[in-house]
Amino acid sequence: MQDIREESEEVLYTTADIATAGDADIAALKERAARNPRKRCRLCTHSDSLAELHGMLIVHGRDAYVRPHRHAGKAETLHVIEGTAVLVVFDGDGAITRAEALAPVGSGRSFYYRMPEGVFHSLLITSDWLVFYESTTGPFDRTKTENAPWSPEDGDDDDVKDYMARLLGEADCLAANSEK
Repeated sequence: MQDIREESEEVLYTTADIATAGDADIAALKERAARNPRKRCRLCTHSDSLAELHGMLIVHGRDAYVRPHRHAGKAETLHVIEGTAVLVVFDGDGAITRAEALAPVGSGRSFYYRMPEGVFHSLLITSDWLVFYESTTGPFDRTKTENAPWSPEDGDDDDVKDYMARLLGEADCLAANSEK
C-alpha cells in the first residue's frame, strides 16, 4: 500500500500528493477491515478532515452495519467498484421510501448514486465485500451527521442483526413491487 498515515484502525490517509489506488490497495484494505470489529476500512485520498473535497476508497464486509443517517448541509456520491449492496432511503420516521440494488459497472444494476443533503439512508452489504468510492465536501464535522433515532446503535449486536435482516426483507419486497 502507498505511504499512509493511520488515523484509526478504520481510517487511513494517503500522504501522497497524487493519490492512486489499485488491486493491492483494495486487498490491503480488506485485510485491515477483516481484523477490526466493525469490518470496515477507508483510505482517505484528501490530506485531512479540513480539506474542501473528501474522496475515500472504502471497504465494508458483509456484516458491516451502516447505521441509517443523514448529513446536514452536504450531499455525497458513491460509486461501487466491487461487490453488491442495497441502498435504502428512509423518511423521517424510518419507513423505507426507496431501495436500490447496487453493483459494479456492467452488472445491469445501478453502480452510482448521489444522495442529497438531509436524507436518511443506509447500505445493506449483500456480498462478502463491498468496495466503493465516496466523495463529499469538507470539512468533516461529526456533529453534521445525524444517526436515525429509530435505528439501533452500533454495538447492540442482536438488535443490529435483527434490524438489518428486517430491512433487507422490506427492501427486497419494495424492489420487487417497483419492478412490476
